[in-house]
Amino acid sequence: MSAPSIPFIEQTAGKSAARSARRRRKGVALAGGSDRRPGWVTYLVLGLVIVGSVFPLYFTVLLASSDAQTIAQNPIPSPIPGGQLWDNLVRVYQSDIDLWQATLNSIIVAVATSASVVFFSTLAGYSFAKLRFKGRGPLLVFVIATMAVPTQLGVVPLFIVMKELGLVGNLMAVILPGMVTAFGVFWMTQYLDSALPYELIEAARVDGASMFRTFWSIALPAARPAAAMLALFTFIASWTNFFWPSIVLGTQTPTLPVALQLLQAGFFKDIALIMAGVVISVIPLILVFLVAGRQLVAGIMQGAVKG
Repeated sequence: MSAPSIPFIEQTAGKSAARSARRRRKGVALAGGSDRRPGWVTYLVLGLVIVGSVFPLYFTVLLASSDAQTIAQNPIPSPIPGGQLWDNLVRVYQSDIDLWQATLNSIIVAVATSASVVFFSTLAGYSFAKLRFKGRGPLLVFVIATMAVPTQLGVVPLFIVMKELGLVGNLMAVILPGMVTAFGVFWMTQYLDSALPYELIEAARVDGASMFRTFWSIALPAARPAAAMLALFTFIASWTNFFWPSIVLGTQTPTLPVALQLLQAGFFKDIALIMAGVVISVIPLILVFLVAGRQLVAGIMQGAVKG
């Protein structure tokens, strides 16, 4: 039965009761958020965030569309892009660095790392969230605690291991250490704990499905939104990773960030050339966001909702 209208309350109970009912309904609407509209402060804050996020990229394009002499004379470029952008992009690929091979190396590393992180993190998350085994809680806490350990502390032993395996200078030296992440395990555990009901797992087991078959047919499709988010974030982190590839790969088989760093070699640094290389490295990330941005937002929202 629907609540009586405000005019009806005013006619039957008086104006004071109508005012009280109006205040109560306004409070419920604000608490529920269904009728709440953002004010100018919200739009102002969002506008500042957008400007702050886009400005570094725009500033990079301004430098990449100029030339070294102009930048040396005036480090603060004109707010209008120049006409040298295409020429600088061509110069980057015509340099002594094989940027095409570096781009291919980055694609191989980013795709392989993203796929392995999604698979193994979902597998571990399913185990922690839905399987009951001894030591599950302390083991999950230990996995999460590893996120507090700085990456730099493990560089020396990790390099020794890769050297003993004969993988120094090989792309596998970058792919293997990143095949699963503690954040990925934690994220998928939290998501599957709330998104995957036990009834589906029990029904699959009753139908005779094995444990891995249950994971593949039930848990993995249910984790698709969160897995898409994890894949995108992992791809971006792997694409922009510079520290470990610069150590284990060197200049023989560099990824794109390492190859761009080689553009700075020498006594003279061509800022326009370097910024053009940065633009090249950012374009694939922009394309990824344009293609999968909606899935990313859906994964974040669904992973943040409990129930």
